[in-house]
Amino acid sequence: MAKKYTKQTISYESAAKMVAAAVAKAVELKCKQNVAVVDDGGNLKAFGRMDGAVLLGVEGCQRKAFTALFGVGTQDLYNAIKEDQSLVVGLSHFSRATLVGGGLPIVADGEIIGGIGVGGGTVDEDVACSQAGLDALNG
Repeated sequence: MAKKYTKQTISYESAAKMVAAAVAKAVELKCKQNVAVVDDGGNLKAFGRMDGAVLLGVEGCQRKAFTALFGVGTQDLYNAIKEDQSLVVGLSHFSRATLVGGGLPIVADGEIIGGIGVGGGTVDEDVACSQAGLDALNG
């Protein structure tokens, strides 16, 4: 039996780069955002809150990033389960999860290494900013 193993996770430098890219997209869209990046264990790795961003988005973006660790974007997860109320209600019992769009998994070499979540704008703005953060890592 192995006594240890090696795994990938997101670095602080990459997480900070993602936050900066998401904020830059928010500036472009003229919205105020909160951005969180978590590692594969759901631990906050980097965070940014734009001046004037709604306070509710601080927790919301972290929940979105955590939920993305399930391996699918939060908006896609909602769309996949919205017709099954038992799943929607069941997921609501996870204290760190949410079904609001704006969270995306961070994947490297087929492994989930973290999640990014953006909150404070409309769902479309949140998703666009989250995608910009992800694109900064992959681009």
